[in-house]
Order: sequence, then structure tokens, then C-alpha cells
Amino acid sequence: MNTHQHARMTVHGRALLVNRILVDGWRVAEAAQSAGISERSAYKWLARFRTGGVGALRDRSSAPLRPTVRVTPAIRMQVEALRRTRLTGQAIAERLALPRSTVGRVLRGLGLGRLSALEVRPPVIRYQRERPGELIHIDTKKLGRIDGVGHRITGNRRDGRRGIGWEALHVAIDDASRLAYTAVLPDETKQSAITFMSEALAFFARHGVTVERVMSDNGSAYCSHAFRDLLAEAGLRHVRTRPYTPRTNGKAERFIQTSLREWIYAVPYASSADRTQAMSPWIDHYNTNRTHSALSRQTPWQRLNNLLGNDT
Repeated sequence: MNTHQHARMTVHGRALLVNRILVDGWRVAEAAQSAGISERSAYKWLARFRTGGVGALRDRSSAPLRPTVRVTPAIRMQVEALRRTRLTGQAIAERLALPRSTVGRVLRGLGLGRLSALEVRPPVIRYQRERPGELIHIDTKKLGRIDGVGHRITGNRRDGRRGIGWEALHVAIDDASRLAYTAVLPDETKQSAITFMSEALAFFARHGVTVERVMSDNGSAYCSHAFRDLLAEAGLRHVRTRPYTPRTNGKAERFIQTSLREWIYAVPYASSADRTQAMSPWIDHYNTNRTHSALSRQTPWQRLNNLLGNDT
């Protein structure tokens, strides 16, 4: 018998346990304590003996009761062919008279575990404008208001704060230099969007950037007549992303992810005001000290001055 190293008893000890209970009249709890095992384990071995005799006291094989289906290359090809007709795993299993688990295993191995894997992914188109201000990306991100340290820091869901409300992070980033401007405003309405856009244009102008185009998604604030009139008055062209295609505005999306990682969730804030106060030092660091691989390890400030022909 091949008994594992942590086993409390061998088959002989189990037989002794059963004999003490059934022949000698020991109580199960007494026999278990004498053998150094739990009362539950003693009942288990007693039940096995009553079912199968002494042979049932041996360790059972760890092999599955039913052997797994051997997947041949022919079965794999059939599964793949049916999957490419967009059949579900259950439908394929019924068509080929195979277990659902086997079909799932084959599909995962083929990289077709999800139907979305059959979709043709559009090619990644990367671009970078040559002139600062040629294209400014804008976007927003809702932020939950803070009233004490919450579950993101403590890890306890019971520390969540409900009913506090939201505020909005508005971002603008220059496509060519990655110079960024941010503001935390009460909401994402058209009035907040207009206020932010006016401040962003003033910010870029102070740094010698003449804005030509503004790219945004199709949010209601950006589609409003008031926002359109603001851009028209400034002589700017408004470019909108394709619906449900956030990657079109990828530089703003990526900047928001960087903000979340390095500022918004970087440390526990006691209040929303503390988080907003930490924004200015962080955005200054982003623009003047943080290098970018897409800019050949330059900072946005260095890149901007190079493009403008200024001495840094």
C-alpha cells in the first residue's frame, strides 16, 4: 500500500479502529481519540467498512471515475469548424455528442473560448500630430466624492460611502507634445464643459500653443449648441470620435488612466478637497518631469519647446 506522508493511519490502523467500535464496543468518540483522528473521520472509515468490508479501508485512487474524452486532431478540427459558424459550446457538444467540458477545453486551446474571438479586429492606427495645438484631446471622468477613507484603501466593502455624489475630472491634452491641463468641476454638463474649454485654451495660449482642432466624444455637453458656438468663436474645428470607439480619442483615455493610477488612487485622501488640492502638484510633475516613451523619453515640456524651437 502506498500511503502518503501525512496520513494519520494505515489500512491496519483503520481496521483496528473499526474492530474497536464493532467488536470491542468502544464509542466512536473514544476510538477516534485513541487513533488521533477526528470523530468525523472515524465515522467515515466506519461507513466505508460497512459498505465494502476491509477492502474499502484502502486509499481510493485519485483517478476520475469517468475517463476524459481523448481529443483527436479530427475532433479538434470539427470543433473549430463548427465554432467558426458561430455555434455556442453547448450546441457544438450536442452536435458532436461530446461532453460540454471537453468542447470548452478544446475551444480554449484554440483561442476561441469567446465568440468575440471570431471578430476581425481593426488594425491599430497610431498617429501623432507634428505641430503643438494642431489637435487637442478632451474628455471627462466621473469621480466619486470622498468623505473619509473608503473600501479602495481598506479593502473592506463595508467601508463604502453611499449617497455622497460625484464630481468630474475634465482633461485636455495636446496630441503633439502631451502637454496636459486638468480641472475638477462639479459635473459634466455643458456649462462645466464650456468653463473648462475656456480655461484650457487660455492655458495653452500662455505656453505658446495655438489650438487649431479639438477632439471629443459625442457626450451631450460636447454636442450642445453652446459648446459649438464657443469653438466657432475661437475659430476652432471640432472633431468628434466615432460612436462607441473610445480608442479614437486614445491619448485622452490613456491620460485619464495615468491620472487614476498616479494621482487619484495613488494615496488615501480624507476628502475630495484634499484630492483636488493634490492635482496641481501632480499635473506640474506630469508636464515637466515625467518622461514618455512615445516622446523618446522626453517630458511634455521638453517636447513642446523642441517643437516650438525654444531653448530649454
